[in-house]
Amino acid sequence: HFVRRGQRTVQTETKYIELMVVNDHDLFLIVILNTRIVLVAMETWSSQNMVSVGNDPLLTLRDFMKYRKESIKERSDATHLFSGRTFQSSRSGTAYIGGICSLTRGGGVNEYGNVGPMAITLCQSLGQNIGMMWNKERPTAGDCRCPDPWLGCIMEDTGYYLPRKFSRCSVDEYLRFLQQGGGSCLFNKPSKLLDSPECGNGFVEVGEECDCGSHVECARSGGACCKKCTLTHDAMCSNGLCCRGCRYELRGVTCREVTNDCDVPETCPGDSSQCPHNVHKLDGYMCEAGQGRCFGGRCKTRDGQCRGLWGHNSADRFCYEKLNSEGTEKGNCGRDSSGQGWVQCNKQDVLCGFLLCTNMSAKPRFGDLQGDLTSLTIYHQNRYLDCRGGHAVLEDGSDLGYVEDGTPCGPNMMCLDRRCLPVPTFNLSTCPGTSICSHHGTCSNEVRCICDADYTGKDCSVYDPIPDPTPPEGPEKYKGL
Repeated sequence: HFVRRGQRTVQTETKYIELMVVNDHDLFLIVILNTRIVLVAMETWSSQNMVSVGNDPLLTLRDFMKYRKESIKERSDATHLFSGRTFQSSRSGTAYIGGICSLTRGGGVNEYGNVGPMAITLCQSLGQNIGMMWNKERPTAGDCRCPDPWLGCIMEDTGYYLPRKFSRCSVDEYLRFLQQGGGSCLFNKPSKLLDSPECGNGFVEVGEECDCGSHVECARSGGACCKKCTLTHDAMCSNGLCCRGCRYELRGVTCREVTNDCDVPETCPGDSSQCPHNVHKLDGYMCEAGQGRCFGGRCKTRDGQCRGLWGHNSADRFCYEKLNSEGTEKGNCGRDSSGQGWVQCNKQDVLCGFLLCTNMSAKPRFGDLQGDLTSLTIYHQNRYLDCRGGHAVLEDGSDLGYVEDGTPCGPNMMCLDRRCLPVPTFNLSTCPGTSICSHHGTCSNEVRCICDADYTGKDCSVYDPIPDPTPPEGPEKYKGL
């Protein structure tokens, strides 16, 4: 078993948003979130725009995300465009909600302007990327009243004054997003910054043995082990989840607990102060006692989606078979090519179309209700079935009223783009070993084995029990990662 010491949660561990900004031709550390925004790259279109930057921020965002995927090589958690355009929108920017860490959804577009308003717009867009909604009335969203009635809060429509705080429900939405498996990339400390190396910025760079941050940060943690970015006598490390009392934590000590059924715990290697990269189970693993499938670090089930959006479980299978095969607003597999009508689901795809639930609330917990609610009671096999659904549309155009990709739709079958496909057609990568990780580990989303305690090797086939440790000698130097 793994040793657990000083348990960290998604709330207490520092997160890092590795941000890239793009400036078009027209042209901080958030204490309450325990999240640091770090600029890792910047691109300026000096001669011409690389995508069409129009008045519609959502269309611009879609084109920009396509450009990012196809043309931007620098890695970042989110890439945002600053444009000299004035968007035809009530707000100065938009972003994909919950899109952080995704190559195709991790980004936003923002109007360029005065520093203060522009900073707030970026905070709002990044807030959307990490799962925050706008602070307007919505059922069961918690208390969204702003703690600063004079300046207001960040995820609100802002006016003359510039807000500096997030409301309690914005913070709760961020934590819920992390606990459900979103934002896994935020726990990985960046190894490359856009700014020049500087002692005191909290990152170990060329010529440094340690860097515990500012005087205030060093006083809080690591200052006894690190003076002027040099390790003190006999110290191995100063900071990191695997550093304790200036010494490396023992091999096998859990440094990052699991957040859900599709996560894997990270453990200290014994020769470093840094907790390994935050990873999750590879897509396709079964979860929730075989009821769901892992997809993007989250356990996907129709029941879970119905509870999260409407408050109650998924409807009976017959509801899906009857309504989604009809191709109406009350049940379908999406819009047709004209954008006006509805597509009938093929018989094998009915469980991947419109999401149908039971006894649900009149308003979705997230998004805005578009159109009428589907609310039918069907008599089938001597019982009455409750079949309900609705189109819950987010500002980024996403409709939460459909079954999510990765949701099981039959034995060894998963949903993708409103079709029910055999799991093998997803071409999921496999980890090394005659069996998955030799039955002694878990295959991660990085397609490498995370071995159980007492096993090691690329395929977890080597039995290597954890000995009574003797910590390695000597300080930890910058390794040029």
